[in-house]
Amino acid sequence: MRIDKDLVAASATPLVLGILADGDLYGYAILKRVGELSGGRMQWTDGMLYPLLHRLERLGYVSSSWGTSDVGRKRKHYAITPTGREVLTDRQEQWTVVADALRQVWQSTQRPPLTVEGWA
Repeated sequence: MRIDKDLVAASATPLVLGILADGDLYGYAILKRVGELSGGRMQWTDGMLYPLLHRLERLGYVSSSWGTSDVGRKRKHYAITPTGREVLTDRQEQWTVVADALRQVWQSTQRPPLTVEGWA
């Protein structure tokens, strides 16, 4: 299944902030986590993630620092900031409203059509 780019773009910020709310991660680990959370149905690329991380850092939602991995490789780690946590809370509330509205619309489309006597 291909997920429309508009939907990916709309969900990218809250998804990354939500992932970082669980702990600091480097870019590749974030990409891997997105894949895990979506059951492999969302496959983000470096070209999509890193511009987003840089934008979130400019906005003050995430911070970054250089660290060394277990194998001695330098990696840039990203962490959610207090401002980022506030934004995440706000986005969670927004997505809840949208998801509830969609759920109601989709449930109504699964009901049998209304019939009027004489009309099928």
